[in-house]
Amino acid sequence: MIFYYKIKQRQKKKKKKTERRREKMEDSYCPDCKRLTEIVFDHSAGDTICSECGLILEAHSVDETSEWRTFSNESSDHDPNRVGGPLNPLLADGGLSTTISKTNGGSNELLSCSLGKWQSRGANPDRNRIQAFKSIAAMADRLGLVTTIKDRANEIYKKVEDQKPLKGRNQDAILAACLYIACRQENKARTVKEICSVVNGTTKKEIGRAKEFIVKHLEVEMGHSMEMGTIHAADYLRRFCSNLGMTNQAVKAAHEAVQKSEELDIRRSPISIAAAVIYIIIQLSDDKKPLKDISVVTQVAEGTIKNSYKDLSPHLSQIIPSWFAKEEDIKNLHS
Repeated sequence: MIFYYKIKQRQKKKKKKTERRREKMEDSYCPDCKRLTEIVFDHSAGDTICSECGLILEAHSVDETSEWRTFSNESSDHDPNRVGGPLNPLLADGGLSTTISKTNGGSNELLSCSLGKWQSRGANPDRNRIQAFKSIAAMADRLGLVTTIKDRANEIYKKVEDQKPLKGRNQDAILAACLYIACRQENKARTVKEICSVVNGTTKKEIGRAKEFIVKHLEVEMGHSMEMGTIHAADYLRRFCSNLGMTNQAVKAAHEAVQKSEELDIRRSPISIAAAVIYIIIQLSDDKKPLKDISVVTQVAEGTIKNSYKDLSPHLSQIIPSWFAKEEDIKNLHS
């Protein structure tokens, strides 16, 4: 019995030593490989991965060490720190200025208010530009536009403001025109009516004049004509179909019909052609929708859709895909 007891004690001590050794080397011990292996740490996901079998040893770990911003140009390429906001090259101070906010009560409320007034009175060359960028970002968010379009609109506004002062002009129309031009240049065209829907108190005519003013002065600065990009009916089609809740088959058929309609000599605007093609495809599908809904989504008048449909009606057999509708259905649509 005594001999058996000593063997048990030795096994327990050996087991404890092994566990302590594993605890010291737990970052490199893989339970799947059953041995110490080299590990790889994925900083983006926070995962510790075994380099031999690919097992995730630890997931979503949090780095609790301090992070500091490094402003040295030499170590900018290899700087692992992530603290600090991004620089804005469109602003004179890079967007690193400090704003004094008001306190909600307390003994320092009077001091913060006075400091805020003094700061607002100070000469800040970027104050109007920052407000313009905020307005462009708000309009872009309401339209669901990506960051690249916002940045392009900000660049256009800065170029125009640097070249000629904008005092006395409709600021909202200028900002809306910058956003419209940015959408055209990024091949994500939006109609002027869609831009008007996110600008308060600005008409389509005012945005058109602002667009001509911006294009004119930018062409003078560049010394050549400004590329705006060609608008096609397909640029609006998928967004309109999605807002109408059309099926994937109907969207595919409408896209093919729009592409074939570009080969025809139909002297209508791309928006009107897109609306007319959607009207035709909906009439040939099972899920029919009234013309009023199409007019509301596309922002094209019902009479304009009907006139565009009349121009396309002689060519329906050419533009409508044969897999989507039969000839009999197309003939019935004519009638």
